[in-house]
Amino acid sequence: MLGPLRAELAGRAVGLGGLRQRAILAVLLIAGGRMVSAERITSQVWEGSPPSSPTTLHAYISQLRRALEPERPAGAPARLLVREGTGYALRTDPSAIDAERFADLAAAGRRALDGGRPGPAVEVLTEALELWRGPAYADFDGAGFAFTEAARLEDLRAAAYEDRLAATINLGRHAAAVGELEALVAEQPLRERGWELLVLALYRSGRQADAMAALRTARRRLADELGIDPGPALCDLESAVLAQDPRLDPPPARSAGAHVGGATPVVSDNRPATAPVGNLPIALTSLLGRTDDIAAVERLLTEYRLVTLTGPGGVGKTRLALETARARTDSTDGPWLVELAGLTSPELLPATIGTAVGIPGASSAEDLSAVLAGRRLLLVLDNCEHLLDAVTTLTGVLLSRCGGLRVLATSREALGVEGEAVYEVRPLDPDGDGAELFRERAAALSTWSPDMDDLDRIPGLCAGLDGIPLAIELAAAQCRMLSVGQIADALENRFGILVGGPVDLPARHRALESTIAWSHRLLEPEERRLFHRLSVFAAGFDLDAAGVVGGQTPVLPPLSALVRKSLVGVEPGTAPRRYRLLETLRQYALRELDLDDLARTQQRHRAWVLAQAESAERGLHGPQAAVLLGRLTREQPEFRAAFASALAAGDGDYALRLGGALYWFWYRMGHIAEGLSWMSKAFAAAPHAEPAVRGRARLAVSGLSYLAGNPAQAYESVVLAEQEAREAGDLVVEASARVYQSHFGVFAGMPVDAPALARSAVELARRAGEDWLVAEALMVQGTLARVLGDLPTAAAILAEAITTADSCGHDWAAGSAAWAAMKTACDRGDGRRALEIAAGILNALDRHQDVTSRLVLIHTAAHALVLTGQAEQAAVLMGGVEAVGRRVGFSPELMDPRDGPREAAAVREALPQDEYERLTARGRELSLAKLTTLLVSLLTIRS
Repeated sequence: MLGPLRAELAGRAVGLGGLRQRAILAVLLIAGGRMVSAERITSQVWEGSPPSSPTTLHAYISQLRRALEPERPAGAPARLLVREGTGYALRTDPSAIDAERFADLAAAGRRALDGGRPGPAVEVLTEALELWRGPAYADFDGAGFAFTEAARLEDLRAAAYEDRLAATINLGRHAAAVGELEALVAEQPLRERGWELLVLALYRSGRQADAMAALRTARRRLADELGIDPGPALCDLESAVLAQDPRLDPPPARSAGAHVGGATPVVSDNRPATAPVGNLPIALTSLLGRTDDIAAVERLLTEYRLVTLTGPGGVGKTRLALETARARTDSTDGPWLVELAGLTSPELLPATIGTAVGIPGASSAEDLSAVLAGRRLLLVLDNCEHLLDAVTTLTGVLLSRCGGLRVLATSREALGVEGEAVYEVRPLDPDGDGAELFRERAAALSTWSPDMDDLDRIPGLCAGLDGIPLAIELAAAQCRMLSVGQIADALENRFGILVGGPVDLPARHRALESTIAWSHRLLEPEERRLFHRLSVFAAGFDLDAAGVVGGQTPVLPPLSALVRKSLVGVEPGTAPRRYRLLETLRQYALRELDLDDLARTQQRHRAWVLAQAESAERGLHGPQAAVLLGRLTREQPEFRAAFASALAAGDGDYALRLGGALYWFWYRMGHIAEGLSWMSKAFAAAPHAEPAVRGRARLAVSGLSYLAGNPAQAYESVVLAEQEAREAGDLVVEASARVYQSHFGVFAGMPVDAPALARSAVELARRAGEDWLVAEALMVQGTLARVLGDLPTAAAILAEAITTADSCGHDWAAGSAAWAAMKTACDRGDGRRALEIAAGILNALDRHQDVTSRLVLIHTAAHALVLTGQAEQAAVLMGGVEAVGRRVGFSPELMDPRDGPREAAAVREALPQDEYERLTARGRELSLAKLTTLLVSLLTIRS
């Protein structure tokens, strides 16, 4: 896969036939062992051509089988390329696939680099890179089925190469790295990390002047090709080079304190000592002319608990809200920003707010108010106008139940909640702050050299723009190619077109639309087409996504033009770069997209979204899980948009497929209510979906229902999932469903032979050939043995589960099995052993930042501390778990009804009541980070 498609048997190349036959094999390889229906294989391999007959596909499959298993007796069942249900699957050990070996080695190399072990990192990453023989899927350049997977592998390759060079620098071989880095930035000049490493290598080689020259070159390339400035990492590095910052000096031997594995080599540790409070973005430009506005809004917030900023689009409501929120000092947590522009479903409003403020399981006003009632915070709700009724209702409920809550909202009209203060955000003074804004933005362009006539005409130009900040900034961007006089003359000619527009729109709104329309008319045809099509993205996107969804090749020239003309923004500090349309511009572009093109573009968007989800799904049970979960979280607005457009188009089958692919992401990240909502709508829209699609989707409903506290629904769904997967011949889904039947059945009180069911699940998981699934099956079997009181058997099975999970990098299964082993040790009264197990679990949790798993671990560790005579410290931990859990909407006692209450009682009964209350009160003052630090210190003392 890492080059032209090639297969080997006993070290000798296998003949794979012609291009279409190799394409069939590639489709099955990309599926990662999952069954692919014959219909899907045909549509992908014969894309753009008349579809083949089933006979043709079967003939190609037969030839591939003979090539891959030449010694298989005639009539004997195939072991590699197998028939399953309505399609085919490639059953091969992942270690036999170069792409899988490369991904695992690259992840191991990055862990070694981040862990301060550059020597092993170089060795592992070199081994990984040597697997490449050319571009990924080189035979299928331009084929739709291979595009996403090839792009993913190429991005991993670039990152691994950068990691190897970072490790080389950390080993002190700065000069040796320079040559490779110079070649790297010449080949990939838009990847900023390569420039960062080159500058550091030059500086440490004593070539400070060359380092500064490289920084200038990087800045020029980014400006010329993308119209953007360098990200924060390069800017920080430039300042450090100029100041000869000692942090740039080579690290001492065996030290990880100054390694360059992260995004910026200047920072000694990627994790801050104290997690920041709130989520407000850092301001990237100065705010002009809003001093009086900030003071006025601040006064209103002191007197009123709800303040709504109103005004036309582009007037600066969001920026004023953010600047006001940054100045607040009376919140014990926050301020928290909730961006609503990408949300189209009112029923998801509570979940969206909950996710932003750290309550991922919230799905209703009651859920939010139960948690927020004990917090004092400022909530910034941005872009409320399209969800006005839902926002009004929810805000009223939250304010009435949460006394410490204040809300600062932005909307094009007031919310209408009792006690609301409304503040109208007015345009800038064209003669004062408006003109200053134009001059500052235009001065940032290297080509702008105004004469006195230009400067004199700026106030008049800003008056023609009605003082709207967005309109002024769009006009200033045109100074790249036009004089101020030319811009002013053009605006005068074009404003007249909309003077007689709808009279119910305010004049400023009509002026803003005129500005956007004028900028839109200046676009070349290919730029305009891309601008329209990018409007289907709900949030940010990268270059590859723009090309696939925009349907244009090459996409860089028109996208660069849109960035230069300020119609597409660049998200700073992202690598690879990500882009975004302002909401006002996105709505304008969407309005200009004709219905036929909209349907085709949404279809491409859905295909891209599904490819992203399915590509990530294959690695969510392995060593890349933490990175992939982060990537899926970033793309969540696109998943929501794809669900919405698919259901609107009546494509319930697509929604079921996407939900099946996102199941484990929803499960791990706590998006329970949202996942169940989408799956309910998908099943209603696709009552006759194929069994293979239904089985995977039903598995998602089962797991999410379990987390939602509905074990009966979980059991019913998992039984159906197994039946449908068996009908489809999908062994992996069938085994996955069998694994959790005993677990859900016991919780639901069903009359199941749980031990026999668990044993058969392990056997079926082994037949499926997926180590991660075997690890989960053993984890469930061991947990069940403990529940039934067979502690020796439980300990043995759980140990095997941990070993199996560790061998394939499935941290979640290893942690879950270890947690059960902790409880088994506590059942035996062996608190010391339980704490030893806890130490190992903590190391894995550091990679995933899983809040709920950390809370249940600390909860069980408190019980173990009681068993070792440390009841006082256990009570402090219990108090902290209770407080942090309340803030995020999670309770270990409710999630684990068998053991959670028993653990809490053990701590409570170990101390006099007044002493217990005093110590838990002390624990309630601790953050999750401090709780973790306390537990680490206790574990260190024990060791």
